[in-house]
Amino acid sequence: MKGTIPDHIINDVYNSYDIIGDIAIIKLTKTVEAYKEQVAEVIMKIHKNVKTVLAQTGPVEGEYRLRKLEYVAGEAKTVTIHKEHGCLFSVDLAECYFSPRLSYERLRIAKLVKTGEVIVNMFAGVGCFSIVIAKHSEAKEIYSIDINPIAVEFMRKNVVMNKVDGRVIPIEGDAKEVIVNVLSKRADRVLMPLPEKALQYLPYATLALRDRGGYIHYYDFEHARKGEDPLKKASTKVEGRLRGLGFEYNICFGRIVRTTGPNWYQIVLDIFIQKT
Repeated sequence: MKGTIPDHIINDVYNSYDIIGDIAIIKLTKTVEAYKEQVAEVIMKIHKNVKTVLAQTGPVEGEYRLRKLEYVAGEAKTVTIHKEHGCLFSVDLAECYFSPRLSYERLRIAKLVKTGEVIVNMFAGVGCFSIVIAKHSEAKEIYSIDINPIAVEFMRKNVVMNKVDGRVIPIEGDAKEVIVNVLSKRADRVLMPLPEKALQYLPYATLALRDRGGYIHYYDFEHARKGEDPLKKASTKVEGRLRGLGFEYNICFGRIVRTTGPNWYQIVLDIFIQKT
């Protein structure tokens, strides 16, 4: 940005941004707002594949986990196709949740899946976790639930585009209702990639598992001050809930996925549930 905007403003420019397909999403401080076009032009100059720059003007919020986006530069659009791990994902960023920052997690989980497994993805979005698993494992069926009808519409398109129809099964609805009514005791493995509802929906994840038990991949946000361990705090919270449900369990693995703010972390716990 040197020579593009005043030197005293440069330190206020966020040095991280998301690139999803050919769209870049930036965040702007109040002081940088007046120079957003210049910031966008530099990003498009550095990344030749970026055709559109949007600004995120608010937090991810609401039942559908949507970002508030404002057009800044390039083509005026919010729909793009993102490539990841040999998969293609069509997505409308204004109408569907999508995070490229979970790319590592999607492939990590796929590599854990064993031949013939049945999987329930409780919060599938446009199908990213499910499709990566289908392309990189021998899973039998992956039931992919989302409450956002537009996300499910894109998921259906992505399933066909990636040639995994028949194995990835899109379902529109609230995960807890779908599991109670349709998917009880069907899964060897359950994915919970929605931190905002993970603890609340944990009993339904256990309900989806077969009688012999299975794995839950639990994602959550955890606050941890200096000297505190966010993984330990999350584990303690989850263990309390599982004991209350009467299950034997083993937290096999945990990691900090990313920082989401000062002293806030997104974490994942891989949990084996023994039901009988």
